[in-house]
Amino acid sequence: MKVVKLSAIALLAVLATACGSDHPGEPGTLVSISANGEASKVPDVANISAGMVTEAEDSEKAMRDNAEQMDKLIKAIKKAGIDDKDVQTSGISLSPRYHYQQDRKPQITGYIARNTVSIKVRELEKLGKILDDLAAAGANQIHGPSLEIGEPEPVMAEAREQALQKAQVRAETYAKSLGMKVRRIVSISESGSGGIPRPMMRAEMAAAKADVATPVAPGETTLTVNLDLVFELE
Repeated sequence: MKVVKLSAIALLAVLATACGSDHPGEPGTLVSISANGEASKVPDVANISAGMVTEAEDSEKAMRDNAEQMDKLIKAIKKAGIDDKDVQTSGISLSPRYHYQQDRKPQITGYIARNTVSIKVRELEKLGKILDDLAAAGANQIHGPSLEIGEPEPVMAEAREQALQKAQVRAETYAKSLGMKVRRIVSISESGSGGIPRPMMRAEMAAAKADVATPVAPGETTLTVNLDLVFELE
């Protein structure tokens, strides 16, 4: 028995010959290729959440105090120039506060009221000042920011073109190795990933002033497109 060792390219050539056709119009050899592309941009939109937590012995008072504080906070948000469409209530809750003692049933000693709003800031250069204004208005819960690209489609288009070029080069490499050529793209399937933050490479140091706003470094957000393509070779 003779053992014949074939290289990967030689094996593909044999398969291509077996699968190909000398008759025009009939499908040739199909090759499936996956490729990804990515593009980055400095984000220009920030999502933050801010709210009030108040406590009182009476549940009604806890909610009333919270409402009064939230009214001040909402006014501060509007004064900061945030549009009504970019402010949305994300959570309201009232929960008991317990006192625990060993071998005794927990006792309710008061109530905690919470009210939180989600805020979209479309002028990133004002974000630090807005955060300071929220704190000055009494907000005792501030979370974020989550940074994003306001118009992601042009960035996605750049990543998509990069992935397509990679796939085309790979398909032509296969075709050349097999003594064939790329006839056409049979199918394309796309999936994308969300923004991946990257550290800012050119950060500006905040001036050492007492009235300096909370510093925010936007960095870059990278969008990724993954393509699965099927090419026909002939």
